[in-house]
Amino acid sequence: MNIETLREYCLQKAAVTESFPFGEDVLVFKVMTKMFALISLSEPDHVNLKCDPERAIELRAEFPDAVQPGFHMNKSLWNTVQLNAGLSQSLLRELIDHSYNEVVKKMPKKDRDLLQH
Repeated sequence: MNIETLREYCLQKAAVTESFPFGEDVLVFKVMTKMFALISLSEPDHVNLKCDPERAIELRAEFPDAVQPGFHMNKSLWNTVQLNAGLSQSLLRELIDHSYNEVVKKMPKKDRDLLQH
């Protein structure tokens, strides 16, 4: 998956915006106001994605060359995923979906309800 495919996939989701809150090098995708994916434009071969802590450990063990603790992030809640390390496109999309869903499930009910309409 390349950065443009990742960008298009993220932007298809409900209430997603993209911005550069950390400077012009880090593209951030948010659902409403909460981040779920970050990608460095100077190193577009990996993305930081939110993850359930138990699943994060499992993914790192199963794919040690492709999934590491989140770089510059809370290492229990974020993974850095290599986009060109042999993970299938479907697994990459699943990890993006999981990140988005992890953020949505922590939102207040009124915000979750807005996403479903």
